[in-house]
Amino acid sequence: MRVPARLVPGRVVPGRVVPRTLRGRRRAVQALMLAAVFALTPATWMHAVADSRTGTVADAPEHEVAVVFGAGLWKGRPTPYLAHRLDTAAELYRAGKVKVVLVTGDNSRAEYDEPDAMRAYLVRQGVPDGRIVSDYAGFDTWDSCVRAKKIFGVDRAVLVTQGFHIKRAIALCDAAGIESYGVGVAEPHDSVWYYGGARELFAAGKAALDVALRPDPHFLGPEETGVTEALASAGTVP
Repeated sequence: MRVPARLVPGRVVPGRVVPRTLRGRRRAVQALMLAAVFALTPATWMHAVADSRTGTVADAPEHEVAVVFGAGLWKGRPTPYLAHRLDTAAELYRAGKVKVVLVTGDNSRAEYDEPDAMRAYLVRQGVPDGRIVSDYAGFDTWDSCVRAKKIFGVDRAVLVTQGFHIKRAIALCDAAGIESYGVGVAEPHDSVWYYGGARELFAAGKAALDVALRPDPHFLGPEETGVTEALASAGTVP
């Protein structure tokens, strides 16, 4: 009787090779387990760093600065996810939890300006223009955290982003030298939310490399006084 090819040890089937021996199969399982451990270690690190430092607007401590991370534009206006982050930042401001909002996003192309769109949205939500500071080179989370510290002189901040991203933001800002607390914006568990959560598994690996290697941002540039000046206008001594 002919044995089906898919059952013959060592035969190649689409996308898979079955080891010939029990020892080979054991090694394959061990390799898969080791790969899973390496994949989950960065996420475990982020949870350990950030778990005790996340909560709601009501839970957030009074820090002088809120940092809002970009999340894309649609026809020049914030996407729903970014709008929800900005709504939360405006709520923090109205609650007296922060005095200044630092918006950090991508402005690498003339036709794409996240920080200015974020600023305009916050002004419409009642945050004074003079209390908003723009970082035009926040191309990713690590860049935003490092620039907030090195360029804008932020030492303590409330971070605002979606729940699936907040722990990575806290861990990276912590590594950049910023004492931070995270407000994770709740979202319906739709396809975008599941995509974001899955993406975080891969982003956690890059975050671990960023912390280990500590590369300079894509664009560092000179120090800026925007946060200091905005705090001074708020009657706060930085």
